[in-house]
Amino acid sequence: MSKRIELLIIDPQVDFCDPQRGALYVPGAERDMTRLATMVRRLKDKLDDIHVTLDSHHFIHIAHPTFWRDSSGKHPAFFTRINRSDVEDGVWTPTAPSLYRRALDYVCKLQQNGRYELTIWPPHCLIGSLGQTVFPELFAALTEWESRFAFVDYVTKGSNILTEHYSAVQADVPDAADASTQINTRLIQTLENADLVLIAGEARTHCVANTVRDIANNFGDDSFVSKLVLLTDASSDIPGFETHAQTFMNEMVGRGMQVSTTTEFLA
Repeated sequence: MSKRIELLIIDPQVDFCDPQRGALYVPGAERDMTRLATMVRRLKDKLDDIHVTLDSHHFIHIAHPTFWRDSSGKHPAFFTRINRSDVEDGVWTPTAPSLYRRALDYVCKLQQNGRYELTIWPPHCLIGSLGQTVFPELFAALTEWESRFAFVDYVTKGSNILTEHYSAVQADVPDAADASTQINTRLIQTLENADLVLIAGEARTHCVANTVRDIANNFGDDSFVSKLVLLTDASSDIPGFETHAQTFMNEMVGRGMQVSTTTEFLA
């Protein structure tokens, strides 16, 4: 009996993958997408299902500059880190004063749950923009795969303006009033039914790392982690955060995650 193989591609979007047009370009991502597209075409019917996550943000967002201002009214520069003391001491305060308590609560919860410190990113993957779309070369391969009358499962994340949403499974700080920020049990249950789950996408330092951790942590049994296979030549790192990627790799390989490449898998 053949194994059920599913492919999970995390945020393969123009804003991350296009060196000319990408608002938050990840160096090497365009080559990741080329290799991944080649693999999708090579494996064809051997891929039983494909899941694609899509970062989907509003321009006003807690991790974008316009949400915050300093005492002189200036917005933070890209890649500024904002922590609890910054908000409590007034170094950074929400542009809309009515959001102060909510913003303070958010950075406090980030500190408590051990997720990343709030980072200010260039506005990216804005809903409806070119940057939100799938990198064209990969999209063409996915469309060819769908011609067998299969359907790519597109999973959007990140539209809640008051929380980061690196992981496709749940937001960094879930909002009790917004189901889209809470654990995506449908995706978890689907992946649990696979024999192998290939994982690729951008960026390994953030969205890939958090998605894989959350998948592993929400599987019913830690033995399921061994069905996860990270394609190391189809995921790259945001510069300056490489230690996050190494920590992630050490942790998940230690828990049983497998590694392969787009050319080696089922070669």
